[in-house]
Amino acid sequence: MTHRLERQEPVAHSVLAVEGLHAGFPGNPDVLDCVSLAVTPGTRLALLGANGSGKTTLLRCLSGAHRPSSGQVSVDGEALRHNAAGLNRHRQQVQLVLQDPDDQLFSAQVYQDVAFGPHNLGLPEAEVRARADEALEVLGVVHLAERPVHRLSFGERKRVAIAGALAMRPRVLLLDEPTAGLDPAAVVEMRAALTALEAHGASVVLSTHDVDLAWQWADEVAIVADRQIVQGMTGKLLADEALLRQARLGLPWPVALLRGLGREIDPMALPRTVEDVRRVLG
Repeated sequence: MTHRLERQEPVAHSVLAVEGLHAGFPGNPDVLDCVSLAVTPGTRLALLGANGSGKTTLLRCLSGAHRPSSGQVSVDGEALRHNAAGLNRHRQQVQLVLQDPDDQLFSAQVYQDVAFGPHNLGLPEAEVRARADEALEVLGVVHLAERPVHRLSFGERKRVAIAGALAMRPRVLLLDEPTAGLDPAAVVEMRAALTALEAHGASVVLSTHDVDLAWQWADEVAIVADRQIVQGMTGKLLADEALLRQARLGLPWPVALLRGLGREIDPMALPRTVEDVRRVLG
């Protein structure tokens, strides 16, 4: 049986929102069909779905990189206009970091790449330096500032790409599969970078098909399935087996384990770690 995806009302006072969005491409015009989403300040939001479900298309629409066929993207109620002035203003508030950092890194040296965005805004050199230094520090890559980009590991390149976006001082950072392709040590470093971004004041939206990552990190999730989106609290939606099955996703391991032992999940007190599960089991 197909799970009914209920349309979600936008959350009040959202920083970034999309209403009634329909988007696709030539040959596949219906990737997303009349979807709505809201990103609120201080909320960790994970965008979940199987590969090819439309996560990246949604992020590109939110960033202004892809123009939907209908619907509206807005920041604090101000609609995104797809002209030069509107896109420039929007990209100072919303930045997208793509899954493959090599799609964004193009300078020979790390510092040059991180400083490129502020330079492009025409800021004074002292302000450019301050923004670049701050972003490098937040992402833990100050020691790489003089390093040639081609000498970086894949995980280092991902963090440098995020630093370049952060140097624009956006209100919202959209991260497309930030942990994809990373080894376990690099995933730990990326998780630390996400925590640093939150402490820095940026609202972070990340896309992933890793339900365990979303369960451990996110306050809210938005699940993409059958061209629709359902958004809600992590503990509620990631315990919904019918919805996850429709989205071609599995249960997070704490939910699967506890249900296998005859225990249910309290959505207001999520067991996110092994220690949490032990406490639930008493």
